[in-house]
Amino acid sequence: MAFTNQHGRTQSSLSDINITPLVDVVLVLLVMFMVTAPILQSGIDVAVPKTKTVKEITEERVVISIDKQQRVFLGNDPININEIPQKLREKIRDPQGQAIFLRADENVPFGAFATVMDAVKQSGITNVSIVTQPLNEKNVRTR
Repeated sequence: MAFTNQHGRTQSSLSDINITPLVDVVLVLLVMFMVTAPILQSGIDVAVPKTKTVKEITEERVVISIDKQQRVFLGNDPININEIPQKLREKIRDPQGQAIFLRADENVPFGAFATVMDAVKQSGITNVSIVTQPLNEKNVRTR
C-alpha cells in the first residue's frame, strides 16, 4: 500500500508483521509446559511402604490411590468407594487379563485398604499389584 507524504513523495507503508516476539513467547510457553507436565501427573501425595523387592512399572496401567485422609482416587480423579466396581468395568475391557496398581499411604488402616481391595474384586479384576518403594539398604541393620 502506497501513500504520498506532505512533500509529495510516494512512500510505502510498513505492513510486515514481526513474528520474532511471537515465536519467543510460544517457545517459552512450550518449555514451561514441558517442565510442569511430569509434576502434574503425580498430583496425589502418597507415602507408599518400603520393601526389599520392588518391580518396576514398564507400562501404563490403571492406578487406585488411597491418601493419608483415606480419600480414594482412580488415576488422579477422586472417586466414591462405592463407584469403584462400576468405573473399573467401564474402563477395563478384559478384567481377567488386566492388572491394576493399588497405591496406599503407609499410615492408612488395613480396614480401609481391605475395603478398597474388595471393591476392586467386585469389578472382576483379580490381578492387583501393590505399589511400594525400594528399601534403602543403608537404613537396614542385619543381625
